[in-house]
Amino acid sequence: MQQLKIYQSLWGMEQRDPDKDEPSLRYNFEKAKNAGYDGLCLDLTLDEIDDFQEVHNLYDEFNLGCMINAFPLKPSDMKPLMRMAKRLNAPLINIISGIMPLKPEDAVSCVKAWLKEANENDINILFETHRDGLLNDLFFTLQLMDLVPEMRLCADLSHFVIDRELRLPLPKRDEVFINNVLERSDCFQGRIANREQIQIQIDFPQHKDWVNQFKTWWREGIRMWRKRNNADATLIFLCELGPRPYAITDKNQKELSDRWEEALTIRRWVKDIWIELENE
Repeated sequence: MQQLKIYQSLWGMEQRDPDKDEPSLRYNFEKAKNAGYDGLCLDLTLDEIDDFQEVHNLYDEFNLGCMINAFPLKPSDMKPLMRMAKRLNAPLINIISGIMPLKPEDAVSCVKAWLKEANENDINILFETHRDGLLNDLFFTLQLMDLVPEMRLCADLSHFVIDRELRLPLPKRDEVFINNVLERSDCFQGRIANREQIQIQIDFPQHKDWVNQFKTWWREGIRMWRKRNNADATLIFLCELGPRPYAITDKNQKELSDRWEEALTIRRWVKDIWIELENE
Protein backbone atom coordinates (compact mmCIF):
# COMPACT_ATOMS: atom_id res chain seq x y z
CA MET A 1 0.00 0.00 0.00
CA GLN A 2 1.27 3.46 -0.86
CA GLN A 3 2.29 5.56 2.13
CA LEU A 4 2.41 9.25 2.96
CA LYS A 5 5.10 10.46 5.35
CA ILE A 6 5.12 14.06 6.52
CA TYR A 7 8.38 15.63 7.62
CA GLN A 8 9.14 18.85 9.45
CA SER A 9 12.04 21.14 8.52
CA LEU A 10 14.76 21.72 11.12
CA TRP A 11 15.37 25.10 9.50
CA GLY A 12 11.64 25.76 9.84
CA MET A 13 11.91 25.18 13.59
CA GLU A 14 14.39 28.02 14.03
CA GLN A 15 12.88 30.88 16.02
CA ARG A 16 15.17 33.83 15.27
CA ASP A 17 13.44 35.74 18.04
CA PRO A 18 15.70 38.52 19.37
CA ASP A 19 14.35 37.98 22.89
CA LYS A 20 14.80 34.20 23.06
CA ASP A 21 17.59 31.67 22.78
CA GLU A 22 17.40 29.16 19.96
CA PRO A 23 16.16 25.72 21.08
CA SER A 24 18.68 22.90 20.97
CA LEU A 25 18.72 20.22 18.29
CA ARG A 26 17.62 17.69 20.88
CA TYR A 27 14.67 19.87 21.86
CA ASN A 28 13.57 20.17 18.24
CA PHE A 29 13.91 16.43 17.61
CA GLU A 30 11.82 15.67 20.69
CA LYS A 31 9.23 18.30 19.74
CA ALA A 32 8.89 16.91 16.20
CA LYS A 33 8.61 13.35 17.52
CA ASN A 34 5.98 14.26 20.11
CA ALA A 35 3.98 16.10 17.45
CA GLY A 36 3.82 12.95 15.35
CA TYR A 37 6.03 13.90 12.41
CA ASP A 38 7.59 11.02 10.50
CA GLY A 39 10.94 12.72 10.01
CA LEU A 40 13.05 15.85 9.98
CA CYS A 41 14.72 17.54 7.03
CA LEU A 42 18.30 18.74 7.42
CA ASP A 43 19.50 21.68 5.29
CA LEU A 44 23.14 21.09 4.49
CA THR A 45 26.04 22.74 2.68
CA LEU A 46 29.46 21.20 2.31
CA ASP A 47 30.88 23.47 5.03
CA GLU A 48 28.23 22.31 7.52
CA ILE A 49 28.82 18.57 7.28
CA ASP A 50 31.24 18.53 10.23
CA ASP A 51 28.70 20.41 12.37
CA PHE A 52 26.21 17.55 12.02
CA GLN A 53 28.45 14.50 12.27
CA GLU A 54 26.65 13.25 15.38
CA VAL A 55 23.10 14.14 14.37
CA HIS A 56 22.51 10.52 13.34
CA ASN A 57 22.33 9.69 17.06
CA LEU A 58 19.28 11.93 17.40
CA TYR A 59 17.59 10.41 14.36
CA ASP A 60 18.14 6.97 15.86
CA GLU A 61 17.11 7.96 19.38
CA PHE A 62 13.83 9.53 18.31
CA ASN A 63 13.19 7.09 15.46
CA LEU A 64 12.70 9.84 12.90
CA GLY A 65 13.39 9.61 9.20
CA CYS A 66 15.93 11.91 7.59
CA MET A 67 15.88 13.80 4.34
CA ILE A 68 18.43 16.34 3.18
CA ASN A 69 18.08 19.63 1.39
CA ALA A 70 21.54 19.92 -0.15
CA PHE A 71 23.12 23.17 -1.30
CA PRO A 72 26.09 22.29 -3.55
CA LEU A 73 28.03 25.26 -4.87
CA LYS A 74 30.16 23.31 -7.31
CA PRO A 75 29.87 19.89 -8.99
CA SER A 76 32.30 18.16 -6.63
CA ASP A 77 30.24 19.12 -3.55
CA MET A 78 27.69 16.39 -4.15
CA LYS A 79 29.89 13.37 -3.37
CA PRO A 80 30.43 14.26 0.32
CA LEU A 81 26.81 15.36 0.63
CA MET A 82 25.74 11.96 -0.72
CA ARG A 83 28.05 10.22 1.75
CA MET A 84 26.38 12.16 4.56
CA ALA A 85 22.95 11.17 3.26
CA LYS A 86 23.97 7.51 3.25
CA ARG A 87 25.24 7.80 6.81
CA LEU A 88 21.91 9.26 7.91
CA ASN A 89 19.87 6.73 5.88
CA ALA A 90 18.15 9.59 4.07
CA PRO A 91 15.74 8.23 1.43
CA LEU A 92 16.29 11.26 -0.79
CA ILE A 93 18.26 14.44 -1.33
CA ASN A 94 16.62 17.60 -2.61
CA ILE A 95 19.23 19.61 -4.49
CA ILE A 96 19.16 23.41 -4.43
CA SER A 97 22.13 23.97 -6.67
CA GLY A 98 24.31 27.05 -6.49
CA ILE A 99 25.38 26.30 -10.06
CA MET A 100 23.15 28.58 -12.13
CA PRO A 101 24.00 28.88 -15.82
CA LEU A 102 22.02 31.37 -17.88
CA LYS A 103 21.10 28.79 -20.52
CA PRO A 104 19.33 25.51 -19.69
CA GLU A 105 21.55 23.57 -22.08
CA ASP A 106 24.59 24.61 -20.04
CA ALA A 107 23.13 22.87 -16.97
CA VAL A 108 22.65 19.48 -18.62
CA SER A 109 26.13 18.06 -18.02
CA CYS A 110 26.08 18.86 -14.29
CA VAL A 111 22.58 17.49 -13.77
CA LYS A 112 23.40 14.27 -15.62
CA ALA A 113 26.66 13.86 -13.72
CA TRP A 114 24.84 14.13 -10.39
CA LEU A 115 22.17 11.69 -11.55
CA LYS A 116 24.90 9.25 -12.49
CA GLU A 117 26.63 9.65 -9.11
CA ALA A 118 23.33 9.17 -7.31
CA ASN A 119 22.59 6.00 -9.26
CA GLU A 120 26.05 4.61 -8.49
CA ASN A 121 25.50 5.33 -4.79
CA ASP A 122 21.90 4.08 -4.75
CA ILE A 123 20.56 7.47 -3.63
CA ASN A 124 17.41 9.16 -4.85
CA ILE A 125 18.00 12.81 -5.79
CA LEU A 126 15.46 15.45 -6.72
CA PHE A 127 16.01 18.97 -7.98
CA GLU A 128 14.07 21.52 -5.99
CA THR A 129 12.22 24.44 -7.53
CA HIS A 130 13.89 27.25 -5.61
CA ARG A 131 14.84 30.88 -6.20
CA ASP A 132 18.53 31.73 -6.33
CA GLY A 133 19.25 28.17 -7.40
CA LEU A 134 19.47 26.07 -10.54
CA LEU A 135 15.67 25.98 -10.92
CA ASN A 136 15.26 29.64 -10.06
CA ASP A 137 12.82 30.29 -12.87
CA LEU A 138 9.74 28.45 -14.09
CA PHE A 139 10.58 28.88 -17.78
CA PHE A 140 14.21 27.76 -17.28
CA THR A 141 12.92 24.74 -15.37
CA LEU A 142 10.48 23.73 -18.09
CA GLN A 143 13.24 23.89 -20.70
CA LEU A 144 15.67 21.89 -18.57
CA MET A 145 12.98 19.28 -17.96
CA ASP A 146 12.76 18.75 -21.72
CA LEU A 147 16.54 18.49 -22.04
CA VAL A 148 16.90 15.98 -19.16
CA PRO A 149 13.75 13.80 -19.14
CA GLU A 150 15.12 11.64 -16.30
CA MET A 151 15.43 14.61 -13.94
CA ARG A 152 12.83 14.48 -11.17
CA LEU A 153 11.74 17.46 -9.08
CA CYS A 154 10.82 18.48 -5.57
CA ALA A 155 8.00 21.01 -5.96
CA ASP A 156 8.12 24.05 -3.73
CA LEU A 157 5.69 26.10 -5.78
CA SER A 158 5.92 29.13 -3.52
CA HIS A 159 9.12 30.10 -5.31
CA PHE A 160 7.53 30.05 -8.76
CA VAL A 161 4.49 31.99 -7.58
CA ILE A 162 6.57 34.90 -6.36
CA ASP A 163 9.26 34.61 -9.04
CA ARG A 164 6.72 34.80 -11.89
CA GLU A 165 4.28 37.00 -9.94
CA LEU A 166 1.53 34.55 -10.82
CA ARG A 167 -1.98 35.93 -10.48
CA LEU A 168 -5.37 34.51 -9.62
CA PRO A 169 -7.45 33.25 -11.23
CA LEU A 170 -4.59 31.32 -12.75
CA PRO A 171 -4.33 31.79 -16.54
CA LYS A 172 -4.62 28.58 -18.55
CA ARG A 173 -1.02 28.92 -19.75
CA ASP A 174 0.33 29.00 -16.19
CA GLU A 175 -1.97 26.18 -15.12
CA VAL A 176 -0.46 23.97 -17.82
CA PHE A 177 3.09 24.99 -16.87
CA ILE A 178 2.55 24.20 -13.17
CA ASN A 179 0.89 20.88 -13.99
CA ASN A 180 3.96 19.95 -16.06
CA VAL A 181 6.10 20.60 -12.98
CA LEU A 182 3.76 18.58 -10.74
CA GLU A 183 3.91 15.66 -13.15
CA ARG A 184 7.68 15.51 -12.69
CA SER A 185 7.63 16.00 -8.90
CA ASP A 186 8.23 13.21 -6.41
CA CYS A 187 8.18 15.35 -3.26
CA PHE A 188 6.15 18.39 -2.28
CA GLN A 189 6.80 21.20 0.17
CA GLY A 190 4.28 22.93 2.37
CA ARG A 191 4.55 26.69 2.11
CA ILE A 192 1.97 29.09 0.70
CA ALA A 193 2.91 32.24 -1.17
CA ASN A 194 1.13 34.97 -3.06
CA ARG A 195 2.49 36.92 -6.00
CA GLU A 196 4.33 39.38 -3.72
CA GLN A 197 5.23 37.40 -0.57
CA ILE A 198 7.06 34.10 -0.29
CA GLN A 199 5.25 32.96 2.87
CA ILE A 200 1.82 34.16 3.87
CA GLN A 201 -0.25 33.54 6.99
CA ILE A 202 -2.65 30.74 6.16
CA ASP A 203 -5.58 31.83 8.34
CA PHE A 204 -5.69 35.51 7.35
CA PRO A 205 -8.91 36.03 5.35
CA GLN A 206 -7.17 38.05 2.63
CA HIS A 207 -5.06 34.97 1.82
CA LYS A 208 -7.92 32.52 1.37
CA ASP A 209 -7.73 32.36 -2.43
CA TRP A 210 -4.03 31.49 -2.41
CA VAL A 211 -4.53 28.91 0.32
CA ASN A 212 -7.17 27.24 -1.84
CA GLN A 213 -4.90 27.37 -4.90
CA PHE A 214 -2.04 25.65 -3.10
CA LYS A 215 -4.35 22.99 -1.70
CA THR A 216 -5.54 22.37 -5.26
CA TRP A 217 -1.94 22.06 -6.49
CA TRP A 218 -1.01 19.68 -3.67
CA ARG A 219 -4.05 17.55 -4.37
CA GLU A 220 -3.28 17.40 -8.08
CA GLY A 221 0.42 16.72 -7.50
CA ILE A 222 -0.31 13.93 -5.04
CA ARG A 223 -2.93 12.46 -7.37
CA MET A 224 -0.40 12.39 -10.22
CA TRP A 225 2.22 10.85 -7.93
CA ARG A 226 -0.14 8.09 -6.76
CA LYS A 227 -1.11 7.25 -10.33
CA ARG A 228 2.42 6.82 -11.66
CA ASN A 229 4.01 5.04 -8.67
CA ASN A 230 3.84 1.44 -7.60
CA ALA A 231 1.72 0.04 -4.81
CA ASP A 232 4.42 0.12 -2.13
CA ALA A 233 5.84 3.59 -2.88
CA THR A 234 6.25 6.24 -0.18
CA LEU A 235 5.65 9.96 -0.71
CA ILE A 236 7.36 12.52 1.51
CA PHE A 237 5.64 15.85 2.05
CA LEU A 238 7.78 18.46 3.83
CA CYS A 239 6.28 21.17 6.01
CA GLU A 240 8.77 23.98 5.54
CA LEU A 241 7.60 27.29 6.97
CA GLY A 242 10.74 29.34 7.34
CA PRO A 243 11.78 31.81 10.05
CA ARG A 244 12.28 35.47 9.28
CA PRO A 245 12.81 36.90 6.74
CA TYR A 246 10.55 34.25 5.18
CA ALA A 247 8.12 34.85 8.00
CA ILE A 248 6.74 38.39 8.01
CA THR A 249 7.49 40.28 11.24
CA ASP A 250 6.40 43.50 12.91
CA LYS A 251 8.70 46.34 13.94
CA ASN A 252 9.79 44.36 17.02
CA GLN A 253 10.80 41.39 14.86
CA LYS A 254 7.85 39.35 16.14
CA GLU A 255 6.15 37.07 13.65
CA LEU A 256 2.55 37.75 12.67
CA SER A 257 1.46 34.13 13.07
CA ASP A 258 2.44 30.85 14.73
CA ARG A 259 4.45 28.86 12.18
CA TRP A 260 4.41 25.70 14.26
CA GLU A 261 0.63 25.63 14.41
CA GLU A 262 0.40 26.56 10.73
CA ALA A 263 2.61 23.60 9.83
CA LEU A 264 0.37 21.29 11.83
CA THR A 265 -2.63 22.66 9.96
CA ILE A 266 -0.95 22.09 6.59
CA ARG A 267 -0.08 18.56 7.71
CA ARG A 268 -3.75 17.94 8.50
CA TRP A 269 -4.83 19.29 5.10
CA VAL A 270 -2.38 17.02 3.30
CA LYS A 271 -3.45 13.97 5.30
CA ASP A 272 -7.07 14.75 4.40
CA ILE A 273 -6.12 15.07 0.72
CA TRP A 274 -4.37 11.70 0.89
CA ILE A 275 -7.43 10.02 2.41
CA GLU A 276 -9.74 11.61 -0.15
CA LEU A 277 -7.60 10.31 -2.99
CA GLU A 278 -7.48 6.84 -1.45
CA ASN A 279 -11.25 6.78 -1.36
CA GLU A 280 -11.76 7.92 -4.94
